[in-house]
Order: sequence, then structure tokens, then C-alpha cells
Amino acid sequence: MINIIDEAKKIQDEIVNWRRNLHQIPEIGLELPRTAAYVAKELDEIGVDYKSNIAGSGILGFIEGVEEGKTILLRADMDALPIEEDTGLPFASTNGNMHACGHDAHTAMLLGATKILNKYKDKIKGNVKILFQPGEEGPGGAKPMIEEGVMDNPKVHAALGLHIGGIFEEVNTGQVGISYGRTMACLDSFNIKIIGHGCHGALPNLGVDPIVISSKVISALQTIVSRELSPTNPAVVTTGILKGGTAYNVIPDFVEIAGTVRAFDQNTREKIASSIESIVEGITKGMHGDYEYDYTFGYPPLVNDDNFTKEFVDTVKKVVNEKDIIELIEPTMGGEDMSYYLQMVPGTFFFLGGLNKEKGMIYPHHNPKFMIDEDVFWKGTALLAQGAIDWLDKQ
Repeated sequence: MINIIDEAKKIQDEIVNWRRNLHQIPEIGLELPRTAAYVAKELDEIGVDYKSNIAGSGILGFIEGVEEGKTILLRADMDALPIEEDTGLPFASTNGNMHACGHDAHTAMLLGATKILNKYKDKIKGNVKILFQPGEEGPGGAKPMIEEGVMDNPKVHAALGLHIGGIFEEVNTGQVGISYGRTMACLDSFNIKIIGHGCHGALPNLGVDPIVISSKVISALQTIVSRELSPTNPAVVTTGILKGGTAYNVIPDFVEIAGTVRAFDQNTREKIASSIESIVEGITKGMHGDYEYDYTFGYPPLVNDDNFTKEFVDTVKKVVNEKDIIELIEPTMGGEDMSYYLQMVPGTFFFLGGLNKEKGMIYPHHNPKFMIDEDVFWKGTALLAQGAIDWLDKQ
């Protein structure tokens, strides 16, 4: 028997060090040269075989157990956000980007699990694929990594991942949030160009005002959720960008609108996409304007497998007290491209509480003051390693 808790606690300081080093070199998108080089260096030291430069800077490690068996995928995202850090931490980033969502911790905790699993690979039945993914914050690294074959040779049969922080307020520091079924929403986006006819602001009758049209469109978009969808079918339509005009006394030729849509099933996504265009077309045509419209179906909803999740709860009980296992009843409208892996194989995406009010770690994800409690890192490592071992043993 392997005492995973003891093994994880032994390398807690090392996990923290990995995280702090990664925190100082945040990179965004699919190309993360410094981050990937750091991860590769640590994998070399651990002694794990891996492939790099997958879908940009993605890395796929491989641990082969002593006995033949199935293959489980452990996944962590590595990318950061284009946010200027304002934490005051001694290891804060100074390059204009920031790990404001905890991906540096995800990477460090997975490195820890990799070290433990590789140390005891002679006791593992089957295989473990270790995936370090770029681009989760955009444009999306999961799909291109899948397209480049990370789920094949050998075929992946299950997947496990985690998110640290405070996505669910009910999951306190060091607690583990578990969700059955639908857990996170899709991550779709839309772009609209309202086309009018520019003129002098004092003579609006000589033009077509796209700003006025846009105000009608934005208000009407809110009726999609409130009047077209069932009240028991949650969805969000949010306008995040509104750009138009160059001078206070000029009616511009066009206005640009962009936003996001969140929902939990494909029919709802398609209905919202169609309704947005119907509203835009009706209002712009009725007010003598025109439009251009583009809708992007992004990350699909993230759905955890009930059976896998139920078995994983038994794993969690080995690592934390049962009172610290929080079953999440309501899903979040946040999106995650871990959903692509979970569309293909059973698995679960769980949540490790990482905010700590007593330590002043109260700021939400994507905030320049976002901080997480490093004392819980060993738990993430233990849960990933124990989760892989337990699932493989049952196959």
C-alpha cells in the first residue's frame, strides 16, 4: 500500500516552489515557451517520458505501470491572463500577465502527482497520461490537443482534473467540491456590427444612428432568457463590449457589440444564437440600418460522469475528512475546456477550496489581487495521484 497523503506532504514545499516559479513567468494563449520549458525541465528531473510542442506549448507525459491495464488522463492547464498583478507577493509577476485563476497551482500540483506516481509506477496497474495544457483562458487548448492525438496511443479511458480557488463560495479552504452531472456551462461568444449612416450630430434626420439602434438591441437581447427560455432552464446572455463613435457631435457609421452566452445544452445554445440574430435583424431593419453577425460555439458544457464521480468520492475520503467533501447542487455559469475530454470519456472535474479569509485571500478569480492558500497544495496532488491509482485498480 502507498500512503499517498504522506508522500504528498513530503513534497509540499517542492510543490509550493514550483508554483512560485511558475507564478513569476505567466504567459497567455497557446504559446507558453518559458512555462513549457520549466515544466519539461521538472519532468526530466522526475524521469518521466513526455512529448512537447503539442497544439503550441502542450506537454503530454506518460507513466506505464508494471501491469497492463487501462489508461487514465490527469490534466492541468498552464496559461495565465493579460492582467497586471497587484498582490504585493514577493514572487509576483512583473511581465504584465498574471496567474489570476490558479493555473500555476494546477500545474505544480500535477507535477507533484507525477512525481509520486512515477516513484511507485511498479505498483500501478495500467497507464497514466499526464497532460499540461495551454490556452484554457483562450483560444482553447483542449480541442487542438485532442486533434493531435493525446487521447490515443494508448487510448484514454477516463479523465480527471481540478480547479483551485473560490469558484464555488460554499467550498472553503482545503475543502473539496464534488459535482454530479452538469457542472459548468458552455462558453460561447457573439459579435455584432450595427451599420448605420453617419452624419452631423445636430442633423440626425440626415443619417441612420447605429448608437440608438444598438441601445435597442442590447435591451432586447435580455428578453431571450427572460421570455423565450423556460425559467427552469438557466442561461446567460451578456454584452461585454460596446464600441462606437469618435466625437461627441458626430453620429458614426457603425457600432460594434460583443458578448458571451452560457447554457447547458446544445438546443438552448442554438436557440439563443438564432434569437440574437432575429432580434438584431428586426430592430436594425426596422430602424433603416443593417448588420453583420457572427456566433461562435465555444467550449461545450462540462458534464461529470455520475459513476466515476461517485467512485472518486471514495478516493476523496482517503485524503480529507468527510465533512470537508461538499456536494455542489447548482452548476456554475463559468466555462472550462476540460469539457472536451469529458465529452469523450467518463471522468470528473473537482474543486479545491483555495481562498482564505483569515489570510486576506478574498479576491475572486481574474482579479489583479487574486491569491490562493499554498497550504492546501498537497491535497490537490494527493487527490490526483490517489484518484488515478484507485480508478486503475478497479478496472
